[in-house]
Amino acid sequence: MQATGRARTSNEINENELPFEDGVNDLVDRSGTDTDSDLDDDVPEQKEKSKRPPDNNFSQQRLKAVNPVFTARTVIPILLLLGVFLVPLGAAMWLASSRIEDILIEYTQCENEASRDHWSSIPEEYLLYHLKDNANIGDAQWMLATDETQADEDEMNVCKIQFEIPHRIKGPLYLFYRLKNFHQNHRRYVKSFSEDQLNGKAASVSVIKDTVGLNCEPLSLDEDGNRIYPCGLIANSLFNDTYSSTLEAVNGTSTSYNMSNDGIAWSTNKNRFKKTEYNYEDIVPPPNWIKKFPDGYNSTNVPDILTWAEFQNWMFTSAFADFHKLALKNDNDAIDEGTYEISIGLHFPVLPYDGKKYIFLSQRSVLGGKNYFLGYVWIASGGVCIILGLVLLIVNMLMPRRAGDVNLLSWNREAITKDEK
Repeated sequence: MQATGRARTSNEINENELPFEDGVNDLVDRSGTDTDSDLDDDVPEQKEKSKRPPDNNFSQQRLKAVNPVFTARTVIPILLLLGVFLVPLGAAMWLASSRIEDILIEYTQCENEASRDHWSSIPEEYLLYHLKDNANIGDAQWMLATDETQADEDEMNVCKIQFEIPHRIKGPLYLFYRLKNFHQNHRRYVKSFSEDQLNGKAASVSVIKDTVGLNCEPLSLDEDGNRIYPCGLIANSLFNDTYSSTLEAVNGTSTSYNMSNDGIAWSTNKNRFKKTEYNYEDIVPPPNWIKKFPDGYNSTNVPDILTWAEFQNWMFTSAFADFHKLALKNDNDAIDEGTYEISIGLHFPVLPYDGKKYIFLSQRSVLGGKNYFLGYVWIASGGVCIILGLVLLIVNMLMPRRAGDVNLLSWNREAITKDEK
């Protein structure tokens, strides 16, 4: 007889019929899987490693953003408004700078060209001034004199300069010294000082000599191993020409003009420059200060850099080789018309490295000294904005384009071209 029926599926097979030995059937999961809950507990769950960033708006770059669409209607007004704002502002800066009056006199060659017997005219190339109504300082003159109070013969020279103030100049007035071709911005120079010494600390040899980045090398110690105070190249090259604090009235001028070094440094300098904790027996002056301290330091002559404004100004190095630093000022008084004389003690050498030195008498504005650069830049920037705005306006009027026209997309233009053909 022929067997009939259908084959049983695997799901219909009785588990007792499986060809497993006793006990093995217990491992078969009745739900159809081959895992057991007891074995699952023994196997540690392993988390799949993923480099996917955290699911937040920042990591997934879903932060809200504004993408402005620049059209002719928005760009043209912005450019014109910027121009209208920048041009008058630049003009105001230029006007403020043009109103500043100043006098610059170079005295580099005073020792070589000025006479000791009589006054002689200062060459025109040594003079530069900006005065109202194109006035001039007359026949500026100089003469070389001698300061008998100086112990060293090389330090006795004094340059006397007479110049004319053609009209009353309002205060405040500032007297600067200016140096040219003196590279305070040299990489090694700007790092040659000890911040700890400036802060008044009795810095150890290792601190001033071996500190990474800022240290006093090559002027940390003298030949005998004594610490130099203040150490470093900056302090050693301190500018030491001296200026009389009074512009003496001469040639019939009735009133002298008094100036002072009070307040010539930032008031915040007191947080950086402090009186030293060194014992005078443990330190020596820098090499270039030997004429000022021929016998070294004692209990009374160690410099107090907290009150030494000229030193503080010098320690702030300039970014350029041509710079000026404040020496004297008068915050209130105007200087009257007349002829004035200033005496300059010549101590700072500049000729060995082809440098130059000047006195610079100047007013100040809210923008600083006379400098037309900012005014020119703002005027030029405003002019460019106005020109661009007008050009875009004309182009938009002559060849208007509908904003957001999808027909101008490259792929749409290709399709339109094919249809036209």
